[in-house]
Amino acid sequence: MIPVTNTSSPDPLAPRLVDEAECVASVLLAIALAHRTGATHVSWAAFTGYMVMRGQASETLRRAILRIIGTAVGALLCLGVLQTAGHSMIVLGLAMALVGTVSLYGAITARYAYAWLFLGLTFAMMLYDRVEMPAADPRTFAVMRMIETLAGTAACVSVSLLSAWTLRRHWPAIRAPKPKGVGWRPDAMIHGARGGVALALLLGLATIYDLPALVSGSITIMAVMLIPVTAVDGPNGLRHVSRRLWHRLLGCLAGGLLAAMVLALAGLLHGPARAGALLLGTALGVALGRHLENGNHGRGYVGTQFTLAVLVVLVPDSWDGAHIAPGYDRLLGVLVGMAVLEPVLLLGAAFSKVRAARVPVAQSLGAGEI
Repeated sequence: MIPVTNTSSPDPLAPRLVDEAECVASVLLAIALAHRTGATHVSWAAFTGYMVMRGQASETLRRAILRIIGTAVGALLCLGVLQTAGHSMIVLGLAMALVGTVSLYGAITARYAYAWLFLGLTFAMMLYDRVEMPAADPRTFAVMRMIETLAGTAACVSVSLLSAWTLRRHWPAIRAPKPKGVGWRPDAMIHGARGGVALALLLGLATIYDLPALVSGSITIMAVMLIPVTAVDGPNGLRHVSRRLWHRLLGCLAGGLLAAMVLALAGLLHGPARAGALLLGTALGVALGRHLENGNHGRGYVGTQFTLAVLVVLVPDSWDGAHIAPGYDRLLGVLVGMAVLEPVLLLGAAFSKVRAARVPVAQSLGAGEI
């Protein structure tokens, strides 16, 4: 099932502010731990520190464990496929379609949805990273992704536990309902299959054209296909996914704009002052994004993407190497993912409409007339 934020309105303002403070502290601690452990993608540790945080420490711990398990299984699965398939794009495309379909179905319907989601995301990121950089060792990517995930989850759980013993005693968060799996849902499997087809199509196009931001594009496809199981059938699925695509684009643009302004100001500074300005801008972006995410306006996904766009720009692997280029890559990834996914969804919706129109006609005929 899709995870929900614990602090959505009608919470009072104080618990929301506590949640924002927890996220800021978690992200900053994740950055520090990632630098200490030698992570090569510090922003991913910051992403983890942000996305795992929930108002209840028990739920934060649960999400941390599921994220670690999903990342580890996805990495091992991709390593096995890469070792078996070699450079056969047909085999890799089929594997991507299968893994994408199954992981999206699990992320929409299963009790341990968060693990299913990161199984698919990690598999896709490693596979497309291999396509973009064929000379790179995928085992290095897998190890680094685990280090970054562990740094982010350790930071998040530590902050959540500390807050549970202090701030949350006075301003508790609303406890989210326990996730429950649903039975077999053919419509959800069809929805997942459309995502798998789009992922395989992206891989096929990458062998013909020099497409940019493949990793970011694959993440976009999987992320926007993550909609409630009640919305996957027929035109509703197309509307929900299209709305998430536009919200992702809007959040990316808004977060990138703030990050660009902070980056410009930080460029006037040097040494520790530059790092301090970037960290201050990061904290501001995280707080603003989380506040928007928790608002009662139906556009919380804009806030999530706002925050992630800020993090991808303002959390470089080296403070002197901060640049706007990762923000462009994320924006291109949204556009590439949108360009590949939307035609697949439109064709799928048209096919569903034709099928639905034929069923009543067939049912209205007698057995002898068929």
